[in-house]
Amino acid sequence: MKKLTTYWNHPFVRHLLFWSIVLLYFVLSVSNTGLYASYRHLFEYYGIIVIAQMITAYTIIYILVPKFLDRKRTFLFVLWALVLLLAVFTLYQLVKFVYFDVVYFDSLNEAQRRYAVEPLWKRFTYLPVFLSKCILFLTPTVLLLTYRFYKNQQRFLKLNEQKKVAELSALKNQLNPHFLFNTLNNLYALALEKSDKTPEVIERLSDILDYILYRCNTDYVPVQKEITLIENFIQLEKVRYGNRVEVNFDHTISEDVKIAPLILLTFIENAFKHGVSQELKKATIHISLKSEGSKLLFTIKNSKPVNSIQRKNKDRALGLQNVQKQLKLLYPQEHDLTLTETNDFYKVVLKLTQK
Repeated sequence: MKKLTTYWNHPFVRHLLFWSIVLLYFVLSVSNTGLYASYRHLFEYYGIIVIAQMITAYTIIYILVPKFLDRKRTFLFVLWALVLLLAVFTLYQLVKFVYFDVVYFDSLNEAQRRYAVEPLWKRFTYLPVFLSKCILFLTPTVLLLTYRFYKNQQRFLKLNEQKKVAELSALKNQLNPHFLFNTLNNLYALALEKSDKTPEVIERLSDILDYILYRCNTDYVPVQKEITLIENFIQLEKVRYGNRVEVNFDHTISEDVKIAPLILLTFIENAFKHGVSQELKKATIHISLKSEGSKLLFTIKNSKPVNSIQRKNKDRALGLQNVQKQLKLLYPQEHDLTLTETNDFYKVVLKLTQK
């Protein structure tokens, strides 16, 4: 079986099989074999037709298409294709004139005999004959080009899918360590203080790690799992900041929709890191997640620290870039992200088509 598969995958074998099928199709589709002197006559005639089709197909596919059509030189492609068809038609008429109309003249009917005695130059003036033969010569070429286009599309889609998976994996690998670093810092601070809340933090962190490592390895997850993740994260941050932050998280999801994992968490991380950590008084964060028809609407608005030092933050920029790349990969033409920044607040509005 393996040896048979190896033979089948060889291009020569596949091409030979294709042209054998074409020849058999012509021979077996002849309804009146009485028009031919013998089966040898039948096979020889359609053998010449198939050879003409092969010359046409391979010249167009392997020479004219790469040299002209792939380079957007359509006029030259059409011009040389016409030259090719004229050359193949000339070859066909020469073989018919020199061989078939001489050797098999006695088997021809009256109309065929009249055509057989026509001078060679006159045969080239019959436009309907030329057009009909061109269609016949081009038919396998069209089939092969269609198959080639299909294979190229399949290869393109496969490469795109592989690229998409690789990019998503890379983005998640960048996102997860960033999140873990922040939450482990929170736990470290509580451990130093010997806080009674340490067990609760460990439990929530354990649930978060379990989710990230084992339950969000697909492109989309139930939105309820993301809600649980967000709630755990908020509670961890509340333990850290205490009364310095007021967080409101409203979620109204009418049905069990799906969402790309960890996307929303990046915005919430940024709200705590840049809206709370530098605030000397009380910071506020308002988070809303709800479904509106076929859309999933996520909104987060956080206060900005008064008189905070404005500086470029590479972590924040990287997080947002990761999210935007993931949105383009997982929600192409199906998302709308709006970022608003004023002197008093920073707001994110994300609309996603439900999965």
